[in-house]
Amino acid sequence: MAMPEEKLKPKKEPFDLLSIPIVKKFVKSRWYPGIFQWIVITVFSIIVFELVMGTVNPSKNFGTTMTWVLWWPIIPIIFLVAGRFWCAICPFGKLSDIVRKTIGANRPMPKFLRKYGIWLIDLFFIAITYSDHVWGIVESPRGSGYLLLLLVTMVVATSVFYERRTFCKTLCFLGGLAGNYSRTGAVKLTSTPDICKTCKVQSCYRGTEKVEGCPMFQFPRTMESSAECNLCANCVKNCPNDSIKIEARIPTKELWGLKNPKIEHASLAAVIMGIVFVQNITMLEPWQNILSAIGTVTGTANYTVNFTVAFIIAMALPILLLLGTVKLASFFGMEGTVKKNFTLFGYAIIPLDLAGHLAHNLFHIFTEGKAIWYNSIGLFGVQSNPTSLSLASTPTVQMIQYAIIIIGWIGTTYVVYRMAKKSSFKAVLPYYVLMLALAIVNIYLFSLPMMHRV
Repeated sequence: MAMPEEKLKPKKEPFDLLSIPIVKKFVKSRWYPGIFQWIVITVFSIIVFELVMGTVNPSKNFGTTMTWVLWWPIIPIIFLVAGRFWCAICPFGKLSDIVRKTIGANRPMPKFLRKYGIWLIDLFFIAITYSDHVWGIVESPRGSGYLLLLLVTMVVATSVFYERRTFCKTLCFLGGLAGNYSRTGAVKLTSTPDICKTCKVQSCYRGTEKVEGCPMFQFPRTMESSAECNLCANCVKNCPNDSIKIEARIPTKELWGLKNPKIEHASLAAVIMGIVFVQNITMLEPWQNILSAIGTVTGTANYTVNFTVAFIIAMALPILLLLGTVKLASFFGMEGTVKKNFTLFGYAIIPLDLAGHLAHNLFHIFTEGKAIWYNSIGLFGVQSNPTSLSLASTPTVQMIQYAIIIIGWIGTTYVVYRMAKKSSFKAVLPYYVLMLALAIVNIYLFSLPMMHRV
């Protein structure tokens, strides 16, 4: 007697935020993202003015406080919760749009930038981090202001000559970080394949008379990653077939089944972990001892020389550890070439990167957070001399940091598990050990007393 066929459960579709009528109406309106863009560009203008013209005392400067005590710490949260939404409202992006629409030549992006843009983005991010420690950009309102003005100049220059957001795509120092972190994001813009395959106009990419095409050169039908989608909703406005969706998803899900991993993204993930270590170590008491030890090798007490050595070591160490782990896993039976596995499992570090970045920078919010209020009211002539800028005690801050690192480690470990698929536990074990070791180092560094930088 034949057994009845087992009924398959229908696959649960991800929740589409655009299925909420009021959200869809707002996203398709001219108010999105414009209302946010103009608010941000107004605040940005005040910040730059205060950095360049305001007090040189970083703890009293509104621009320094808003940039390094508020904005920089919450950026990882934005990427985690809303993907690259920040890029949709970033003042650089809006400035680029204005320049291109008024005096832009809209030439095609140079082939050099198209091919090597991601490497330039990574290089600029590393250079800015390095220059902060050498020249003290964070501690210097003028330094921060001139850096922002330099970036504005680059935005204007590229927008005068080239199409769409060439700067954002290939030169913005935040691009690599945004791309990696947004892969862990809880939202994803996607399209409906059955609808898109019959579309002839491709207005999502090409644009219409009312709304330009995707500023980030993305085609929703073939877009496999959230890394370069800034949720500007141009495609939502332009699509004549109502194909575009903005779906909620489990954070880190995109990392589970990467279709086209790239070594430059994996390398950046490892480098960011080293940079997080540098950011922590330079705020600890043992830092001077480390510099002295390096000085005995270099034969000089010059800070720039010794910091450069420490910086290179910090960036290289996670890469070497990952490379050694890949080779050990291969010895234990992991399939695939060393390059392929290095590229793939490098992405697994991203959740721990994000956790380390967030835990480090939340230190500034919790220990210097009151400066946001006091320096804001200072713009209106209200003087204040608070005895403390802290929002929480040191033990409380440390417990929050530990919790964030543990959550990041769980996310990273689960990504390794999903990436490994049918590989044996023995073959995957080296990756688990590496991620645990990186988490432990982070927790240890956060357990030590940290000094304020602003």
